[in-house]
Amino acid sequence: MKHLENVFKTSGIPTYTFVRPLEYPALLVALRTPGRGVVIEGPSGIGKTTAVTRALEELGVAQAVTKVSSRRSEDVELIRALPTMKSFGAVLIDDFHRLPDDLRQEMADLLKLLADEETQDRKLVLIGINKAGESLIRFAHDLNTRLEVISFEVNPDEKVTEALTLGEAALNIELNIKTDITGASHGSFYIAQMLAHQACLDAGVLEEQSIFRATLVSFESVRGRVFERLSRTFMERTKRFARGTRFRREGRAPYLRLLHLLAQSQEWSLNLDQAIAANPGLAGSITQIVEKGYLVDLITKDVELAAVLHFDSTSRILSVEDPQFVYFLRSLSWSRFPQEVGFLAVDIPAKYDFALSFAGPDRDLAAALHSTLQDMEFEVFYDHNEQHRILAEDIEDYLRPIYQSDALFVVALLGPEFPKRIWTKFESEQFRERFRQGSVIPVWFTNAPPGMFDESTRVGGITFDPGRDRAAQIEEIAELLRRKIADTRNETVESKKLS
Repeated sequence: MKHLENVFKTSGIPTYTFVRPLEYPALLVALRTPGRGVVIEGPSGIGKTTAVTRALEELGVAQAVTKVSSRRSEDVELIRALPTMKSFGAVLIDDFHRLPDDLRQEMADLLKLLADEETQDRKLVLIGINKAGESLIRFAHDLNTRLEVISFEVNPDEKVTEALTLGEAALNIELNIKTDITGASHGSFYIAQMLAHQACLDAGVLEEQSIFRATLVSFESVRGRVFERLSRTFMERTKRFARGTRFRREGRAPYLRLLHLLAQSQEWSLNLDQAIAANPGLAGSITQIVEKGYLVDLITKDVELAAVLHFDSTSRILSVEDPQFVYFLRSLSWSRFPQEVGFLAVDIPAKYDFALSFAGPDRDLAAALHSTLQDMEFEVFYDHNEQHRILAEDIEDYLRPIYQSDALFVVALLGPEFPKRIWTKFESEQFRERFRQGSVIPVWFTNAPPGMFDESTRVGGITFDPGRDRAAQIEEIAELLRRKIADTRNETVESKKLS
């Protein structure tokens, strides 16, 4: 008698529903080649570990392979000892990407040595997430020709359907929502089994049926039950990640946006350099949390987040470790989730929250204000950070739209030299009309000539005294700007409610 939990399995190696992925023949050949290192990479839930296990069984060497995991401390000590062993047979290291950098470097060196010696009594097989092979090669650039990298891609629908059909045969049933399950699986054998498992529970199919029967269940009901169960596990930690290390209700929500991009990704991983290139409006806020180590800290210091997310600072790839979490992210109501987390407004039309306009002698103040506002997760135009983009461009054409409309607010640092410099004259010509729109925030220097830039005196502004504590004043200015953005976004939210 076959039981549901052994047919559509939500943990462990499938017994009845194993389907050879497209990469299986290459995997067999790589595993049986003596000495040559093998890296199996791909997204979670795609069937990497299952395929390797089945391939080893087919080759008749499964019992001779030592299987270790980078998640277990005792296994990590064994991995660290491998370079000192003269003969260790075949060792399979799962979750290789979780090893510390120094140990990955040692494994890269060991792989080169084994390949050069063509050893018969030592072989390494590494299993990791997307780009695990590329990450490894970065530790040893000449490793590329000495290593077999097998990339498991998203499984085609026919493969997922084949796995479901095997499960149907084992239970003597027909799933009336098989097509829906296949589509919602996005190429993951695991997600397909998870949904099929719930469908059988809803239909009362707990074991092999003595008489063939077709289920009569609603896919929406199945999906809802699965999401409800996953919410109990993942919702709170997802909100913690979305809020980041220092939650700013009025900020650009870079962590939340990363989650959203992950949910949209077909590969279940996100190359942050590519994400920034595709979403330039997020460049400052995402770069900030990566380069200052906030993203790494958030994940590594939260055990629950580390169980489902991994960030490789070398390849700058953020990956999902748990296929259930993938499904959860894709099933979230992204139109409501930002408000549930506590953000004021995530659909931000302006490219920049603030654009700084200042004369050269006041660059130190501008740089410090820019850094403080970035720490608050705002997107700030500061010319020093744009030098590479301005190269070979017409500077006036490049700057004009930024000060005219691309920034929600222009912050003009009106020091003594402001009216004398060519570029500040040009910039002020672009944003002069925005005073009437309430979009220019003047910062008046107490040592500037009276009446300078008369247009600014018609609106509320901020006073800066060069003789006082500079750091404290920068914090005060940044806090006032933060509150201004918060009020603006609150007004936006309220107006949307009324409309």
